Amino acid sequence: MNQKAIVFDLGGVLMNLSYRKTADAFRALGLKDFDAIYSQARQAGIFDAFETGKISSAAFRLSLREWLGSEISDEQIDTAWNAMLLGMPLKRIELLRALRNRYRIFLLSNTNEIHLQAVFAMMEKDHGFPDLGQIMEKQYYSCRMGMRKPDAEIFQYVLHEQGLTAGETLFIDDSIQHIEGARSIGIRSYHLKEGEELAGLFDANFNIGEILL
Repeated sequence: MNQKAIVFDLGGVLMNLSYRKTADAFRALGLKDFDAIYSQARQAGIFDAFETGKISSAAFRLSLREWLGSEISDEQIDTAWNAMLLGMPLKRIELLRALRNRYRIFLLSNTNEIHLQAVFAMMEKDHGFPDLGQIMEKQYYSCRMGMRKPDAEIFQYVLHEQGLTAGETLFIDDSIQHIEGARSIGIRSYHLKEGEELAGLFDANFNIGEILL
C-alpha cells in the first residue's frame, strides 16, 4: 500500500457529531418529522443547496421557517442546527500532527456557513485556534467550492489541484455514499463506522494499519 496522501472528512471522523441532537432540537421547535427531510444518509434539496453555497444562511433559515413557523428566531434555528456539533477531541488533533510527518493530509467536508462559524468558534474555545489550517495542507469545504460529496467532481478537483493520484490517496469518511463516490474514481477509501476510533486505523509508528490493507 503506497499511500502518499490522506483526505479526512470532518464531522463523524475528526469532529464528534450527533444527528439525533439536531433532530431532537428541531422537534422541540415543532418540526416533528425532521428525520424525513434530513439525516446522515439523505436530505432534502434545501440542505444540498446550503452545503454547496447556492443559498445564503438567511435563505436557509427562511426555508426552515416554512416548516417551523415565522415566530422561530434566527438564534433558535442556529442553536438547533448546531446541536449536532460535539467538538473535536485533542487526541485527534495530536494524531493529525503525527500523521503530517508521514503523509500529505487534507480535509474535505460537506458543510455550510452556519456550521462552519460554529466549528471555528468551538475550535478557538477548546484548542486556541479556529481550524486545522496550521496542521493540514488545505481544508476543502463544500459550501465554498460549489460542489459536494459524493459527486465525483469534488474528489477530482482535490486530486487535480494537489497533484495527487487516486491510487496513492486514502479517503476516510463516516458516510458510505461518500465512500462509494470516492471509490468510483479509484481513490482507496475507508468507511469509519460509528464507535470506531480514527487512531485504530494506524499502527504505533503511524503507518496505515492492517485494517486498511
